[in-house]
Amino acid sequence: MTGRDTGVCQATARVAGNAPAAAYRHLTLDAPGIAQLAQPGQFVALTVGGPTSALLLRRSFSIHRVDPAAGTVEIVVSDAGPGTAWITRLDDGESVDIVGPLGRGFTLPDAPGAAVLIGGGYGSAPMFWLANVLRENGFAIHHVLGAASADRLFGAELADPADELIVTTDDGSQGERGWVSDPLPGLLERTGAKAVYACGPMGMLRAVTEIATAHGARAEVAVEEAMACGIGVCMTCVLPVVGADGVTRMSRSCVDGPIFDATTVRWDAVAGGRVAVPADCLGAPR
Repeated sequence: MTGRDTGVCQATARVAGNAPAAAYRHLTLDAPGIAQLAQPGQFVALTVGGPTSALLLRRSFSIHRVDPAAGTVEIVVSDAGPGTAWITRLDDGESVDIVGPLGRGFTLPDAPGAAVLIGGGYGSAPMFWLANVLRENGFAIHHVLGAASADRLFGAELADPADELIVTTDDGSQGERGWVSDPLPGLLERTGAKAVYACGPMGMLRAVTEIATAHGARAEVAVEEAMACGIGVCMTCVLPVVGADGVTRMSRSCVDGPIFDATTVRWDAVAGGRVAVPADCLGAPR
């Protein structure tokens, strides 16, 4: 698994399942071409609305997992507005236009060891497929799942094969009370893990980055930036990222990510849901 793009398909996918999953909906879509090409960490983009009610922009979702033999792609959807609400109401047998797999996937370390996988809310969706791939390559899996409250957790029951599972909620309604990043220092010290993977809110990803770096671990993060086109055209999902040459550029999360080496993201310019252009960024206003 290299993290590189693997080709893209556009298809009309039949809804093969739409089930509740905590506060979310778990959709299974018949999309054989995408299921064959996808890697953990990539995403798909779905059209919204029917022939007389379509919205202009697609909605993007991390791939939860795929079954290449069955030709299915699974996603987890949170009802966050008219577009996602329409998707959550799709019935079995209905069809939806889908494009994918999009973006760059996770990469594996060169040698097996312990790996820590951290998911916040339904940001945990891509972590379980990644865990399966890591396990097949000889890694010990330590899951940390967190959310604001128990009803916002996703997938605690899916982490059963993991070597360890830690659950946190902000309000203490399930697992340990606190943020999902709180157990990470002790976990890294105890396991010696050098590989950390995370998906969730940007504040969580920044905290994970700082902790992992302080403990000598490499972190890859799946950023949660709003993606309007999903193919790098509209520039709505840009983030300041430091390149191999040390220069900061506004990178497109949809094509340059959504998986990034956590230390390359300029977290100092990402706060409160807003992204600033650093003064030293290539092309920044003078």
